[in-house]
Amino acid sequence: MTGARLRAGLVALTGAAFVASAFLTPSFRGYDPALMPVPVTDPLIQPAGFAFSIWGPIYLWFIVHAAFGLFARAEAADWDRGRAMLIVSLALGAGWLPLAHLSPLGATVVIWAMLGTALAALALAPMRDLWLARVPLGLYAGWLTAASCVSLGIVMQGWGLLSGGAAAFAGLGLATLVAAAALIRLNAGPAYALAAGWGFFGIAVKAAPVAPLVAVAAGLGIVLLAGLALVRARVL
Repeated sequence: MTGARLRAGLVALTGAAFVASAFLTPSFRGYDPALMPVPVTDPLIQPAGFAFSIWGPIYLWFIVHAAFGLFARAEAADWDRGRAMLIVSLALGAGWLPLAHLSPLGATVVIWAMLGTALAALALAPMRDLWLARVPLGLYAGWLTAASCVSLGIVMQGWGLLSGGAAAFAGLGLATLVAAAALIRLNAGPAYALAAGWGFFGIAVKAAPVAPLVAVAAGLGIVLLAGLALVRARVL
């Protein structure tokens, strides 16, 4: 077995573990307030529950991505470039949900590692087979961009470093900067912008009744990401 074929198999294996974790782990509704020095019961930065439905398309698209890569592109050099980074991200992701039930701080460190390796895999993904290669990775990395900044915002509030409002603005600002950099520097693509923007939309809906300025900030982030994605698409 060649190295490329082995890595294709590992993508499928870690991807299967990643998807299975969601069904084998108790439902996750946010970090347990009791696990933080300052209990955070309803963080402004956390998206509304419906936003997490994006994991359905991400999981399904990953299954297709892994199967196509294993059976049709196992030896393809362009598909193989980013596999090592993707394997690391998915392996970390397979253990994230159990960790999130035990340690918000540990889960935050891990989700940022997941994001970094996901962005590296996306940057190395091939342009051919766009819908099977870059789109699923873009959705995954885009949602992780929003989720990692949400996690960091909650931890900063839970450890008494920021108030709820300040944590929300800080998380949104950081997510916007990371997403903008990914779109400009890595050509992350429309799927990435869509997933990150979906996270922002979930935050806006949740915050609108109690913190309109947070909702406005999230809306501005959506507009910025949409504009950058359109500009990059036209340039390319």
